[in-house]
Amino acid sequence: MSATADIVEVRESRLRAMGSDAHVIITGGTDTLLAHSIERIEVLEGHWSRFRGDSDISDLNRHAGNFRLVAAETALMVGRAVELWRLTGGVVDPLVLRALENAGYDRTFADVVDGPRPSIRKPWRLVACTDIEIRCIGDEQFVRLPADSGFDPGGIGKGLAADLIVEELMNGGAVGACVNLGGDLRVAGLAPNGGSWIVAVKHPLRGEPLFTLDIADGSAATSSTLRRSWTSVRGERMHHLIDPSTGQPSTTDLVQATVVAANAWVAEGLAKALLLRGGANPFDLLPDGIEAATIDRDGVVRTTDGLGSFVGPQTIPETISLHGGAP
Repeated sequence: MSATADIVEVRESRLRAMGSDAHVIITGGTDTLLAHSIERIEVLEGHWSRFRGDSDISDLNRHAGNFRLVAAETALMVGRAVELWRLTGGVVDPLVLRALENAGYDRTFADVVDGPRPSIRKPWRLVACTDIEIRCIGDEQFVRLPADSGFDPGGIGKGLAADLIVEELMNGGAVGACVNLGGDLRVAGLAPNGGSWIVAVKHPLRGEPLFTLDIADGSAATSSTLRRSWTSVRGERMHHLIDPSTGQPSTTDLVQATVVAANAWVAEGLAKALLLRGGANPFDLLPDGIEAATIDRDGVVRTTDGLGSFVGPQTIPETISLHGGAP
């Protein structure tokens, strides 16, 4: 047992899930509880992946315009996505799937980057998220997407999965839990050292920590335009963040945004919203109590005033290098 486990017993697992690197840590729990968390990640991915033909999301997209029976978790996730659309004033829109496919992200990201993808600029019609319908009939949940639309769970699926699984771990007897799904992270209870959880905010290109966050119970999420990107056959740089106003990859001047919030699905959605809005007024859409940091294409780092409560006496760099050398 390591020195960090002297206070509470630690179990952890690393895996690939939801197209990302995943990391689950529990303190004071059991092997069975840890195994259950991995199973739950796999179940939720099975419901929500747009790359699995038998998933709820694939079924909804094939039958847009019709009510379809879905798992309770899927109905919850769709409802949360609509909440984010409202919270961000439409900046984050889950009905961007067709635009995402038109940009070349029409298969798993690993397959996209195997070779150049065409930039297919078909007309794309905006569809309001208010046209998404969710109905509960007895114990069954039904969802109807607007006709001709396509739903992309995107990062909200990872954020919500982290929230749900941490709650289940704590209810199942863990003393503490951390679920990190591709940078969408939720923590609760005691960390391995017996205190709060230390979360690294990493350099957008090189991966070393720029600073750390001290979070006792809550979430952090980081979104970047530099990680899921590819080059079209026309030599255009494309990325996965679609601007709903244009139906094209955003031309934002920000390259990374990190948000600290109570829930990971909120943190993930707001991090994406900050990126899409750009650096002119990066924090004006944030509700009270939510803190953030952004990095623009020149390497300038900006933070909300309240982020200091999570970083303590550390010095957050004012600028970083995005071209090589020391950050």
